[in-house]
Amino acid sequence: MATITGAEAAVRMLQAHGVRHVFGLCGDTSLPFYDALHRLDHGIDHVLTRDERSATYMADAYARVTGRPGVCEGPSGGGATYILPGVIEANESSVALLSITSDVPVTARGRYPLTELDQKALFRPLTKWNAIADHVGQIPHLFRAAFRAMTTGRPGAAHIGLPYDLQKQPLDAGEVWAQAEHGRFPAFRTGPDPDHVAAAAEILLWAKRPVLVCGGGAILSGATAELIALAELLDAPVASTVSGHGVIPDDHRLAVGVVGANGGTVETREVVAGADMVAFIGCRAGSTTTEHGEVPGRDVPIVHIDVDPMVVGANYRVEAGVIGDARLCLSALLVEVASRLGGKTRSSDVGERLRGLREAKRARFLRLSHSAERPIRPERVLAAIQKSLPSDGIVVADPGTPCPYFSGHFDFNSVGRRFITNRAHGALGFSLPASVGAAYGAPGIKVVAVMGDGSFGFAVGELETIVRKQLPITLVVFSNASFGWIKASQKDGYGSRYFSVDFDRTDHARVAEAYGVKAWTVADPLELDAVMAKAMAHDGPTLVDVISQPLEESAVPVSRWMG
Repeated sequence: MATITGAEAAVRMLQAHGVRHVFGLCGDTSLPFYDALHRLDHGIDHVLTRDERSATYMADAYARVTGRPGVCEGPSGGGATYILPGVIEANESSVALLSITSDVPVTARGRYPLTELDQKALFRPLTKWNAIADHVGQIPHLFRAAFRAMTTGRPGAAHIGLPYDLQKQPLDAGEVWAQAEHGRFPAFRTGPDPDHVAAAAEILLWAKRPVLVCGGGAILSGATAELIALAELLDAPVASTVSGHGVIPDDHRLAVGVVGANGGTVETREVVAGADMVAFIGCRAGSTTTEHGEVPGRDVPIVHIDVDPMVVGANYRVEAGVIGDARLCLSALLVEVASRLGGKTRSSDVGERLRGLREAKRARFLRLSHSAERPIRPERVLAAIQKSLPSDGIVVADPGTPCPYFSGHFDFNSVGRRFITNRAHGALGFSLPASVGAAYGAPGIKVVAVMGDGSFGFAVGELETIVRKQLPITLVVFSNASFGWIKASQKDGYGSRYFSVDFDRTDHARVAEAYGVKAWTVADPLELDAVMAKAMAHDGPTLVDVISQPLEESAVPVSRWMG
């Protein structure tokens, strides 16, 4: 019987599932795993990060653009605690992510070794699936179970703990095998109940003003073609959540844009508020999307399509719930609706109405995007990026200023995952490391990371990673010397009683240059277009530090601040 060590088995199990990149940070308890990565021929590129949080954000974005599980790793103790923010973000965003942490030896448990903690209890509420190996022979099985959990049903995050001593012990090499389908997600798609499809079709055809509101689940499922075909058949507007931006090209005649409290505008709200029936597709219909349950109202008939049965009926009473993979559900619904229409296609004036609303929204944005005010308006920054970013470029945005602005006003005129942001928990410091994962997942595609200066401070160390790997990412910092989202909230709800939200301005360009990044600082809006074009065209990493208008003074598309 041929034997391998537990660490070698872990590497071979990653290889067997088609893993190509692992993002992580070394530690004492990880040494056998690192040695196996060094010695074995496996085709996996290990990307050394400067923070375990960053490793998870990289793996998350990588998974979003590739459709393959993202893999991150870190050591025991502090490493296991630092890695948690990205694990919960991926899990709640339905992204397949595997977090591997090494652990203290099994034989040392309960004897107060350095870095001991109950990793299983720690990860339990944050993951879809979670286990710590107790015996070396379990390791291949645990990896198979993790990949199965991550990629089937509602995708999510998994965690495996590898004790130090088990990594060095032998097991039967014949136990190393994988189910190929679990190397991508969604794997083993589940189809809908035909009766539920028929019920949904009936309501859709009853409605005179239906609106389809689509979330990230529709993109993760690859359901964009089926969605657009159904919308065109029904002549129905298609709106998206923040995470669903990309389900339909923004220049499509039926495209509404992002709706809800973060990125929605008066025009997009008008479309949903005027619907006599709303279909939620691949989204949870949560507080941000529905403006805390106000749009649509509670009297509007609802169809809800989602792979997670716990989502359907959670926030709205539904007239028809369809459970299953979004692509399979929409395919079945498309056939049912087409059959009932008898080969005809619905026609109305909805396209013309949407065009008028889009033009009104765009005209207001363009007026501000040409402003010569100082500090520079965020609209002017968006317009400069829009001009220079290639049509297939990817934008990775942090919360705060970037998320609502790019959700509400940036045009992505093709389908798919071209906008990445962390909307599940909204932690600062996401976009800089996540852009690394996106760059590895989409080589040859221009990636832009946009962030506030608060977020920059969370993740600045990963500039070294970007330079070391010579990734041609462009970073754009909205520099307004405050935690802007909280300051705007203090203005809106607390009588402008600003407390502990302002900090000293950092020269982000000089910091970037110290790491080896080519950088510019822009205070004059008339210089912005030329600088942004240079930054985008440069063949290495670049940063543009924009002295920008404070968020609390801006026209940011956030419903509670728009009056």
